[in-house]
Amino acid sequence: MIRQFTILAIAGLCLAMSAVPRAAQAENFRVVDSDTRFVSLIEGRELRRLGIRLTVTPSGQIQGRAFGGPVTGQWRWENGYFCRDLFWNDTDLGYNCQLVQENGATLRFTSDQGAGMFADLTLE
Repeated sequence: MIRQFTILAIAGLCLAMSAVPRAAQAENFRVVDSDTRFVSLIEGRELRRLGIRLTVTPSGQIQGRAFGGPVTGQWRWENGYFCRDLFWNDTDLGYNCQLVQENGATLRFTSDQGAGMFADLTLE
């Protein structure tokens, strides 16, 4: 359970796991439906939340720190999803395609193409 939580926290890019029904989770969030829109949101900004600071570059790199350890990875936009390979410290967090939604300065990443748990990160 701790490994799964860590994977979602870092990979989902956060910690805000919820048992709220999916319909309520999506309230006020809009789907980010293109790589162009996603890049416009993240370019020149950091994603942050409770011990997590990540930079996701337009060129496909992910770098930063989480809970005292380095985070590295790559991403690409694939069929409407943010798909990434991610490493935290020496741990391979694997490949996952995530639904991305926006609400103001908050980006929500929902694992397993929107079917899994979500993590909210703040754009700063």
